[in-house]
Amino acid sequence: QVQLVESGGGSVQAGGSLRLSCAASGYTCSNPCMGWFRQARGKEREGVARIKTRSGTTAYTNSLKGRFTITRDNAKNTLYLQMNSLKPEDTAMYYCAAGPYCTLSPVDYDYWGQGTQVTVSS
Repeated sequence: QVQLVESGGGSVQAGGSLRLSCAASGYTCSNPCMGWFRQARGKEREGVARIKTRSGTTAYTNSLKGRFTITRDNAKNTLYLQMNSLKPEDTAMYYCAAGPYCTLSPVDYDYWGQGTQVTVSS
């Protein structure tokens, strides 16, 4: 059983920054990839970024590359998402996830956190 708990969300003005954290617990050896996803009201869940936990190799959705950075601290079993230059369209519930496949597709992930809300005002 894997448990993921997000934190760090909140309200911020456009142009501001936030850092999200995801604490992982339980057996995670079969989940070599972790990612961040978001779901805005009335929209489909979409991939933001993913990272291979061993090598640190990252990938981002094209529209967010350059503003968001995904990192991990394996010693602390924690995943991070640094979000800079935030825009109102970034407003969404943000989720971390773990799974065996390193893609940006939500269907490839088996374990999910409960989410943390990010609201960006203009």
